Amino acid sequence: MITQVDQLELFRLISSKLSTETTCYAFGGTAMMFYGFKEETKDIDLLFGSVQDRRLFIDALEQLGFAETSPIHIYELRKARERTAPLMYKRADIRFDLFAEKIFQTLLSPKMAENDAAIHDFGGRLRVKVLQPEQIIILKSVTDRQNDFDDILTIIEKSKRIDWQHIVDEVLWQHQHGDGWVLFDFEETLLELKKHIFIEEKYLKQLYAAGKRT
Repeated sequence: MITQVDQLELFRLISSKLSTETTCYAFGGTAMMFYGFKEETKDIDLLFGSVQDRRLFIDALEQLGFAETSPIHIYELRKARERTAPLMYKRADIRFDLFAEKIFQTLLSPKMAENDAAIHDFGGRLRVKVLQPEQIIILKSVTDRQNDFDDILTIIEKSKRIDWQHIVDEVLWQHQHGDGWVLFDFEETLLELKKHIFIEEKYLKQLYAAGKRT
């Protein structure tokens, strides 16, 4: 498991190995630790705006002794076999899940890219933008790994106020821009969440209406 202290030190080391300035977006447990929602995570989840930026980051990881591993058995098989599945790099018990442009079929949307509420600079060459809690919830619905649903419950509990319309609007935007899975993935998450917390029916109705139009 990786603590926030471990994560920050790793980012500083990676920054020192980068050949040029690189920006990435933190989501998953990585982002949750930046917000203080959890104390440790199994892996470091990052999204890059381009394949080239991801390659620069991987070059730095390889200098630190990380080697590529497979997403099979980590992600659902249909997703692990996607062209946009993450490149995964591991050293000992530390693993990076590195996506470029998309997280499976889910795009780096304008709302994700413009978020400047939480930006961390490491040594001048690595900039990490932390996605908003609402966006983290969507992406945990998409990745759907072991413990992702428990993490969603933790985010909702600790962030106190979740803008569900923001989430639904983003899901609908992704659906309109070619994500063939996001409606189903997030509908499944909402139905499971309704067993634990109150969620207004209008949000599910918006998803159902979009599904009927396709």
